[in-house]
Amino acid sequence: MPFTFERTAIPGILLIEPHIVADGRGFLMETYKRSEFARAGIDEPFVQENHSRSQRGVLRGLHYQRAPHAQSKLIRVLSGEIFDVAVDIRPDSPTAGRWVGVTLSAANHRMVYVPHWCAHGFCVMSEHAEVAYLTTTEYAPAHETGFMWNDPVIGIAWPVSSPMLSERDTRWPPFVLERVKS
Repeated sequence: MPFTFERTAIPGILLIEPHIVADGRGFLMETYKRSEFARAGIDEPFVQENHSRSQRGVLRGLHYQRAPHAQSKLIRVLSGEIFDVAVDIRPDSPTAGRWVGVTLSAANHRMVYVPHWCAHGFCVMSEHAEVAYLTTTEYAPAHETGFMWNDPVIGIAWPVSSPMLSERDTRWPPFVLERVKS
């Protein structure tokens, strides 16, 4: 099997290790194979791919899209290193408000699957990082929302204390579980 799927502390969020074939020329790896992902429980159509480049200390998030445009994501790093976070925002979930953080890098080739019922964000730990991710719905600005990156209720242990944020990310409200229902 070309992939290893590792469960995280929140069921449904999966850390994915691809099989890498390396030799003196470099390496080759499959980054997505529908049949393998479906066997692991990820049987969703990916319809859009995004690519970002950011410098050290940039934090993007925490974002999500509301139904009917909620997005599951498959995230990987093309260059550099990030700390990637997913927060369970399902109001009736036993893990509601809990988060999972993983280090993804070009060196470790790991990917993370973030289900549509999560908010997502990451911060850059290397000089620069390029991140690519597939989504299961197209970007719908009218359905996008989020909450504070440093919300004390969530308590994410980010590896940065004073990140660079977009103007939009400085304005997200605190996390309120009841708010995610709407």
